[in-house]
Amino acid sequence: MKIHIFSRKKDGGVTFETMITPHMERLYRLSFHYTKNRADAEDLVQDLLIKLYPRCDELRKVEHLRPWLAKVLNRLYIDKYRRQQRNPVQYGYDESSATAPHSASILLSPEKTNLARDIHKAMTQLNDDQRMLVVMHDIEGYTLTELEAIFETPLGTLKSRLHRSRAKLRNLLTDGTQLTRRSC
Repeated sequence: MKIHIFSRKKDGGVTFETMITPHMERLYRLSFHYTKNRADAEDLVQDLLIKLYPRCDELRKVEHLRPWLAKVLNRLYIDKYRRQQRNPVQYGYDESSATAPHSASILLSPEKTNLARDIHKAMTQLNDDQRMLVVMHDIEGYTLTELEAIFETPLGTLKSRLHRSRAKLRNLLTDGTQLTRRSC
């Protein structure tokens, strides 16, 4: 995903581009997990940048930018989701856009392909909150403290939700209905 970020510098300060660029890939991946569609993910990130650009000076004062950006992206997604619920628009399912962002064109062994398919299928059976918690913590690497700030949820609650989400995922993957049986 290529997005040109405007440079904005006042009084020798750090540019908007310099602050945001290190977080772009992670924001896009997170956005893709929210929207499950490449075009919508790009739109969500673009909306985030448009919203933040005029507030460049305020952005410089944010101490922990990574979780703060994730929190703003999360709220922006929720706002868009609510707006769409009020004014629903029907979109056709685009199979090509449902692939993972920036997927490598590396040929995987059949076992890895089956495992990836099984994991993807199991992840879709988690509810949105469970899926986002697993993705943000286990895949994107956010700490529980960062997630506490992003979701504004007590640490103990996050730990128990993460535990239950992982247990459900484990159950789905080890249950005979979810895991593809392989004979040797």
